[in-house]
Amino acid sequence: MIEQWVNTINGYLWNEILIYVLIGCGIWFSYRLRGIQFTRFGHMFSVLKMSTKASSQGISSFQALCTTLAARVGTGNLMGVAVAITLGGAGAVFWMWVIAFLGMATAFVESALGQLYKEKDEKGEFRGGPAYYMRKGLNSKAMAITFSLCLFFGYGFVFSAVQANSIAQAFEGSFGFEPLHTGIVITIVATAIILGGLRQIARFAEITVPFMGVAYVLVVGAVLVLNIDQVPAVFYSIIASAFGFEEVAGGVFGAALQGIKRGLYSNEAGMGSSPNAAAAAVPYPPHPVSQGFIQMLAVFFDTIIICSCTAFVILLSKDAITSAEGIQLTQQALSAQVGGWGTEFISLAILVFGFTSIVANFAYADNNLKYINLDNFAGRWFLRIGFLVMLVVGSQATLTQVIALADMSVAMMTLVNVTAIVLLTKAVVYITKDYDKQLASGNIPTFKVSDEQEQDLKLTQGIWSK
Repeated sequence: MIEQWVNTINGYLWNEILIYVLIGCGIWFSYRLRGIQFTRFGHMFSVLKMSTKASSQGISSFQALCTTLAARVGTGNLMGVAVAITLGGAGAVFWMWVIAFLGMATAFVESALGQLYKEKDEKGEFRGGPAYYMRKGLNSKAMAITFSLCLFFGYGFVFSAVQANSIAQAFEGSFGFEPLHTGIVITIVATAIILGGLRQIARFAEITVPFMGVAYVLVVGAVLVLNIDQVPAVFYSIIASAFGFEEVAGGVFGAALQGIKRGLYSNEAGMGSSPNAAAAAVPYPPHPVSQGFIQMLAVFFDTIIICSCTAFVILLSKDAITSAEGIQLTQQALSAQVGGWGTEFISLAILVFGFTSIVANFAYADNNLKYINLDNFAGRWFLRIGFLVMLVVGSQATLTQVIALADMSVAMMTLVNVTAIVLLTKAVVYITKDYDKQLASGNIPTFKVSDEQEQDLKLTQGIWSK
């Protein structure tokens, strides 16, 4: 009865509320920031070129990018896209692109705010995120606590268990490994990484995410080159089925719904997860808006690049696929193009993408202990032990009921975060105009505020002082 009640609420939240809230949020900020994801598209890459500087106070912007990509690029990029195409047809891919471009504006805003309202912990290192800008910028302790509790449950315990389950199932199917044994190995390796804190997690992500991401794109790129004559037909199928010019699974509405949901789940824009890593970075240019550009780029890489790679492989191989679904559909599609090793390659990709998501999820949960009074020795070990135990449990269980509760937590977390960033629109517009003004003058944008501006924006004392 409880499971039915939770599933009903989730269906209402995700299908009737969140989709429209997040689309509306993306449209609102695209309008207020004058289409920044398009007008400053090239500038994103310019900022990326200068993103490798770190210090004793924080990780580099590139490490923050890799950490958020580690969380964004998970098993859903390989499995979720397959589900979207199965249920919504090729048109789902077009709507996935649309929501990604809208989400880029939302990701810009929440990450710039995370930087703007950051503070220093007892070690002198930067930390921040939605709970921080809710507490400081909006002076709402209730919003900060609500958000932190939802994130702590979802990212601290459940989502990583789901990733462990996907990895274990893929390795059992490809190599015959016992799920429990896979779960134990994942847990041991995860322990070594998460005990090193955010810096260790960022260093791990900095190495693994680009390596696997580039490898996946290169393999799919080779497939596209070998099938270059069929690529125009795939593009036509995506556009035609998106607007009903050809028959699609579930109709035009079904294609739009599945594409939008896949995009929202994958890019995480508006959920309030990525600002936790963005706030911990030492930005360059030394301005909070630079982190907005970096995280806007993360959404582009996640959905427009990685998810599209999966979609193209599946659509190019649809005639060779039998009755497969989910991750098996992706594996069959790649195997049809490159041979039997395609299945093993997808399993390896799931391992890397899923594992990097696991460690990034821990970083997000750890960053929010402050607002639920667990930022102490006992609280940190409670999170660590619970997190690691759930990896072992998750590797061999479906966790259906717990996942449903986690989905509800994330839905609530997202609603609270979107409300906060919309209420902080004035601050976002102010810092964006400040950045653009300095950039137009030929200067390296540097954010410095007077005591009066610091009080007006309710910033942490001394963080951005002149």
